Amino acid sequence: MDDDVTTASASAPRATRGGPRLDRRRLLAAAVASAGVAAAATGAAGGTAAAAPAAARPGLPGLPGDLARRLATPGLATAAGFRWWWPHGAVDPAEIAREVQQIASAGFGAVEIADVTHSLRARDIEIDLATQGWGTPSWVAGVRAALTEAEKRGVRVDITVGPSWPAAVPTLTPDDAGACTELVHGRATVAAGATYDAALPEPLVAPVEAATRRTLVAVQAARLVTEGTTRTETVLDEATLVDLTAAVVDGALTWTAPAGSGSWVLLACWQRGSGQEPEAGPHTDPRCWVVDHFSPLGAQAVVDRWESTILDRDLRRLLGATGGYLFEDSLEIETDATIWTPAFLDEFAQRRGYDLRPYLAVVLELHERYQFAFDATTTIRVRDDVNQTLSDLYRDHHLLPIQAFARTLGMGLRVQPYGLETDTVEHAAVVDVPETESLGFKNLDDYRVMAGGRDLGGRTVLSCEAACYNGAAYSTTWERALQTLHSIYAAGVNMAVLHGFAYASAPGVTWPGFAAFSPYYNGAVGYGEAWGPRTPLWRHMPGIAAHLARTQLVLQTGVPKYDVVFLRPKGWASTGIGAPWATNDGIPLGWTHSFATPALLDLPLATVRDGRLAPDGPAYQAMVIGPDQFRGGRCSIELSAAQRVRALAEAGLRVVLLGDWTQAEPVGIETPEVVAQVRAEMAAIAALPTTRTVAAQGDIPTALTALGVTPDVSHERSTLMSVRRVLADGGGVDLYYLANAKHAENRRLERVTQDVWLTATRGDAVPYRLDTWSGTLAPVPLHQRSGSRVKVRVDLVPGQSSVIVLAAPAPSERPVSVVATTGVDVTGDDRRLVVRATTPGTHTVTLAGGRTRSTTVASVRAPLTLRTWELEVEDWTPGRTATETTRTTRRTRLSALVPWSQVPGFEDVSGIGRYRASVNLGQQWPVGTGALLELGAVEDTFRVTVNGQVLPPCDPLRTTVDLGRRLQRGANTIEVEVATPLLNRLRTVTPEVYGVATRQNYGLIGPVRLLPYVEAEVR
Repeated sequence: MDDDVTTASASAPRATRGGPRLDRRRLLAAAVASAGVAAAATGAAGGTAAAAPAAARPGLPGLPGDLARRLATPGLATAAGFRWWWPHGAVDPAEIAREVQQIASAGFGAVEIADVTHSLRARDIEIDLATQGWGTPSWVAGVRAALTEAEKRGVRVDITVGPSWPAAVPTLTPDDAGACTELVHGRATVAAGATYDAALPEPLVAPVEAATRRTLVAVQAARLVTEGTTRTETVLDEATLVDLTAAVVDGALTWTAPAGSGSWVLLACWQRGSGQEPEAGPHTDPRCWVVDHFSPLGAQAVVDRWESTILDRDLRRLLGATGGYLFEDSLEIETDATIWTPAFLDEFAQRRGYDLRPYLAVVLELHERYQFAFDATTTIRVRDDVNQTLSDLYRDHHLLPIQAFARTLGMGLRVQPYGLETDTVEHAAVVDVPETESLGFKNLDDYRVMAGGRDLGGRTVLSCEAACYNGAAYSTTWERALQTLHSIYAAGVNMAVLHGFAYASAPGVTWPGFAAFSPYYNGAVGYGEAWGPRTPLWRHMPGIAAHLARTQLVLQTGVPKYDVVFLRPKGWASTGIGAPWATNDGIPLGWTHSFATPALLDLPLATVRDGRLAPDGPAYQAMVIGPDQFRGGRCSIELSAAQRVRALAEAGLRVVLLGDWTQAEPVGIETPEVVAQVRAEMAAIAALPTTRTVAAQGDIPTALTALGVTPDVSHERSTLMSVRRVLADGGGVDLYYLANAKHAENRRLERVTQDVWLTATRGDAVPYRLDTWSGTLAPVPLHQRSGSRVKVRVDLVPGQSSVIVLAAPAPSERPVSVVATTGVDVTGDDRRLVVRATTPGTHTVTLAGGRTRSTTVASVRAPLTLRTWELEVEDWTPGRTATETTRTTRRTRLSALVPWSQVPGFEDVSGIGRYRASVNLGQQWPVGTGALLELGAVEDTFRVTVNGQVLPPCDPLRTTVDLGRRLQRGANTIEVEVATPLLNRLRTVTPEVYGVATRQNYGLIGPVRLLPYVEAEVR
């Protein structure tokens, strides 16, 4: 290995603590503003779905007409998308075009081209990377085919900036400037009074073979206080630290430790290329190396590769035409040493105002664990400053340059900006579309953390790498996926990028074709699902896709509104650390919340009007400032942040201080003068009449009440969660997304049936319920009004969602408020009010004001259980090739419903089952009688047909279907079509991978009942 002993950053000035520094929040505000201007110019900023005000739809004047039409027929603009996994460039342009057609025809509106080949590596399958690797002409031809077909179909195409992740190029080696860098250290122990006379201690982490150079950064020694263990850090005496770098000669040092007791630790630190490769490589020939995400040279290497190898005039035009994004996965910069960049010492001194070298020991890592510490306060503050500097460098030298490059292509930048201890909230405000993931995020507050950056940054979309589960390849059900999606929607996500759609085939794969993650490295069942025509569930995808598109349209329309924002000193994401009071007691009663970091408080939206922060954005009613949960509960805040909070509070923002802020500490290394200023600012905030100080989490609601803060949504304690979006230019329309959601994937849910109070923008607004499965929008007569609030009834099974629209009635409408009924539901308006009854007798409705109206129902047929069914199943099995499927029809008669696994001959069948039951209702079936079809358990998706008439798509979570008046006197035929995952068949086809999986229950399991009802007009 070549050893360059020139000291890195030797010319850096030795700044003192608290010296001049860059104002990072002013830089952020400028970055957000410039990104927004550029986005407006290119039309690629945020995927904003809110339509401009248009002529009111007849019957609903408060709802823009274009929005009303899109809710009925959503199209692809707000549809969900797919990770689209490619086996490098081993793709056929004709097949690529077919797959775009398949995706669009199923109702999905976006694809993300991604080279992900873990399954090929697991099978030792190799592709000729020189001719079919990422970025080769064959790969570019596939991209061109995808863009060409997508332009025809109205599908958005996103492309990862490099193969797999993190961003990497084959034009660098680990020794090159612009490649990912690490700081490694060697250690020696020297007894007091003893002389060290030898070569510097070698790094504890060996280099990769391709990293052949290193540069000495520093050699230091300090007296040992306590030796660390596997769980604790070695403590050094900061006051004894000596810098020995200048004494190094030809890689060797002669130094005598001071006399006295104890021993000394000698540290030698070098920077070198880390040699990190993108996940599951190699992907190119020559192989590619991860770029330095904290240096402008790394971003430039990515841009240069695209400019020199991939782009031409036609491809540029196509990229702009699809309106897509360049994409980067999570920030998984991996090293067994310390993350570094060659200019770090200079950048740190400029941004933090002091020299890092005297504190270098406390940031050295080995296998992702800090090795050394000084006193606790100094150690924590230095580490915070280092993390913040990395965060700033990632923003300035990677995110913004890549975003600027995307602009030149008429595209935007979509990124998962998390993975390190960096300010993800800040970065979510910068990029066009910040993205989350359902596999790595621990609970819903992880999503809310990033939603806070999106909202204060003025962005629209928060996307999610969604519905990915460990070991769930070919076994993912939509019952599970929808519970996940509906829950993360409640936390701010409004764009699902499903994980994923796999290219049809690859060399050496078996039926049903290529899948990116299954089998996984060890041959086990892999991550995620490989959606597409290869799975029986694809048959019902158009209905699911339309539901997701309508839901996402609602969640991308207007501006989100929240009750409370929690200010936290760090924007680390994917931690599971949120707001304990909100999670445990606030949300269950209707409160909504988000998060901000100090970096967001100088953004253009962060002003106060009428007591609300960001009134033209999320309009927070109050801010809660609590201890740093990442640093042992210290009450810490930057001086500039304290000053900004004081200004906002003096402008009328209500503030709750949690904990003892009289001894507040700054974040990072600061002078005693700055410490005093921080405490003075916090004291001034605490003294304001719009501030309350509380000692414990449980005291927060009392403080909010004292400040006059009430939630926009309120209800009895439950797992119901809500999102409120307001159409600022839409006549005061409120869109409420309600979901029976789970805070974490392992939580259990129960059915929620309760009244919910919703705040309306307009004083005359009445509620409408949007059926996101059928697209119908109907008035809700059964509601009650109290001032600006409207009460509606919700009934949601676990994971289910609903949308309530509060809008002004049309002049021709005569809305009515029904506050109670003895029936099960009420429809209509004041001219014709209809009650639904499942029991005979007199049924009444009570109107607001106390007036009652009634009707008499002579009889209602008793529920009827359907026990006997004819079952016809398409059994999906391998065909002649890895991508062909043989469909064999199997038939049987069932006298009782059981899973296919319990039907002889059907135990390992996957496919599509069609159940048919004949029901003779006789001649006494009253004309106009309706019925519900209660299916009981169904695995997985299903559609219902009555007497040859196909009903609208069905919600897999709610297996009770309203048949309306489709039943008739005499003979009736009811058909239920059920689609399944492929797992059961794969257990027999590829037992070495899927044989260990538990056989799933498929089919219509029941019990199935007809529940008749009568609808009668009340007088």
